[in-house]
Amino acid sequence: MLNQNQTPLLDALKACADRSHAPFYTPGHKQGEGISQPLADLLGTKIFRADLTELADLDNLFSPQGVIQAAQQLAAEVFGASQTWFLVNGSTCGIEAAILATCGTGDKIILPRNVHSSAIAGLILSGAIPIFLNPEYDPVLDIAHSITPNAVQSALQQHPDAKAVLIVYPTYYGVCGDLSAIANITHQYNIPLLVDEAHGAHFAFHPELPTPALAAGADLTVQSIHKVLGAMTQASMLHIQGDRIDCDRISKALQLVQSTSPSYLLLASLDAARQQMALHGKMLMSRTLQLANEARTKISQIPGLSLLFVGLGESPGFVTLDETRLTVTVSGLGLTGFEAEEILDEKFAVTAEFASLQHLTFIISLGNTPADIEQLVQSFTTLAKEYRRTNLNVTSSNLQNILTTQGYTLHFSPREAFFAVSETLPLAQTSDRICAEIVCPYPPGIPVLMPGEVITNPVLNYLEQIQGMGGFISGCNDTSFKTLKVVK
Repeated sequence: MLNQNQTPLLDALKACADRSHAPFYTPGHKQGEGISQPLADLLGTKIFRADLTELADLDNLFSPQGVIQAAQQLAAEVFGASQTWFLVNGSTCGIEAAILATCGTGDKIILPRNVHSSAIAGLILSGAIPIFLNPEYDPVLDIAHSITPNAVQSALQQHPDAKAVLIVYPTYYGVCGDLSAIANITHQYNIPLLVDEAHGAHFAFHPELPTPALAAGADLTVQSIHKVLGAMTQASMLHIQGDRIDCDRISKALQLVQSTSPSYLLLASLDAARQQMALHGKMLMSRTLQLANEARTKISQIPGLSLLFVGLGESPGFVTLDETRLTVTVSGLGLTGFEAEEILDEKFAVTAEFASLQHLTFIISLGNTPADIEQLVQSFTTLAKEYRRTNLNVTSSNLQNILTTQGYTLHFSPREAFFAVSETLPLAQTSDRICAEIVCPYPPGIPVLMPGEVITNPVLNYLEQIQGMGGFISGCNDTSFKTLKVVK
């Protein structure tokens, strides 16, 4: 057992920040002496003393032998991994590296169609061929859940030469599928199970939370420590266990997708967040679950509102739910999720994580307070009384329905289409053409179109509807979404 009280990287950074010396190295602001005054007024000056480069005492992220190595070993023990890598380019670079380390050009990888855009980037970078599985879809809730063990079994029977399986666990809504069963099936083919666990870094710290991916049998998992724990934005971790994945390939892949000038502020925040959870994780998660349950109980009593909860629509794609993730269905008020999101934010200073056509989803974490929960409940109480409408004017399907019922045709690999000669056309002229860019509403950043896929009218109509209702379309070159790049 390692001493989890230690924060080797944080301590080294503090010592370097406090040392009096003449700095003739990057960054150019020289520990805050050259920082702009408006930025100093916002953040103070002390933080810039710790904004340092790869000094001898601070180790090297790509070849750690000192304090970074020690901090990663401590994290591996806490999260149940055999080896852990710190990430400063978010979980995005971890997903990309996972695909790069397990798949080469032309190799097949099995993954759900509602993956994050980072997985599509991994396909483009690696040249891998996606074998997409539709996630299980609940037409009543209008929400996609996880892919099922049967779907994975069927895909592997048809594609026994696949090099890896990737699964999202939990989904953006906090839904967890049967990861243990999927791991068992995947391992029967002696290939690794990769998990996008960006929103599940807290699972290891309380028995009432879903089983962590590694404990369920995953070979590799990527966690956004900043999303639900106490690290700074962009700070994440990649963990592996077992021998199905080559550690050297992971390290080399990360060198391709991470900055060669990593932020030590982010790295130190990972060290500190690990210590915080190692020492106080169960207490912090108990308090977080208590706040979430209070919000869930009170909001469920408000007329016109309903919530996603454990036991609602349970299936192989919905085995359990992260109770700290609160999804509120507002369509019973005659409002879209986009409308409700805008009202809550502008009128009541309550900001959701993301909105969809019928729902609002909130992340309740160790940083929330009882006052936050009270404000959330009161805002929904007033919303139901003062902003209710008779009917909800939504006629077309939302993202989950599009992703699970629309037939997708991949004419080129994502890599081939991304680098192909392309042209930009008005939307009306792109139907039946091959897409040359990633197009997704954000959040949650799930691509509706990707390079290599045939563009269809239902998809175009959906994207235009989302934009018309206040959603934001990202990934494409034309941010106004009046044109699209297609393969020429």
